[in-house]
Amino acid sequence: MEAKHAEPFSRAAGLAWLVSRIRPRTGRTMVAIDGVDGAGKTTFAADLAEELTDSGLTVIRVSFDDFLNPAEVRHAQGLQSPEGFVADTYDYERFIDDVLEPLGCEGCGRYRIKSYDYTNETPLSPPWQVAPDQAVVLVDGMFLHGSRLLNPRGRKVWDLSVWLDVPFEVSVHRLAQRDGSPDDPSDERIARYVDGQRLYITQADPASRADLVVNNA
Repeated sequence: MEAKHAEPFSRAAGLAWLVSRIRPRTGRTMVAIDGVDGAGKTTFAADLAEELTDSGLTVIRVSFDDFLNPAEVRHAQGLQSPEGFVADTYDYERFIDDVLEPLGCEGCGRYRIKSYDYTNETPLSPPWQVAPDQAVVLVDGMFLHGSRLLNPRGRKVWDLSVWLDVPFEVSVHRLAQRDGSPDDPSDERIARYVDGQRLYITQADPASRADLVVNNA
């Protein structure tokens, strides 16, 4: 394993580093792009996918946000619970069954990229797709360096992983512009989410677990 860099990479340098590490690999490569809500995970993944596609690689995009639990599970510990936000937001078992297991290096390649429609609060069972033997799987989402995805079922998941380093003052402001949510990280109306993500950072220390840290502020 390469020695980690002391300082976070710039966005451009981080993208270049990832492309240089992914291109020589054979088989399927699983890449996690983690960060707080509003860190720019989806945009970073899209830019990385474009660069990889331009270099001739097949890219499969997956968002962890498409594997939510139903509302009654997400809020089982209370509507304001930061602990509940971390523990209950995502359907890990479905994500492992539909994405991680089949798209791993020894998987069958038969996968599904969604299990839940958050807008309509509806479970989904889309058709199975078949991945080629040579492909890059880019997964963006929160909590991807958490203990439940470190070695699920005794197997390492991520070939490469990224932590997008963004202060809450920046990420919350982005969300306010995008969604109309409060613009202050200390606002009690978003305490469940901000405090939950702080809890995840304290528990998982994703910057230390990631192969690459990118300053995406």
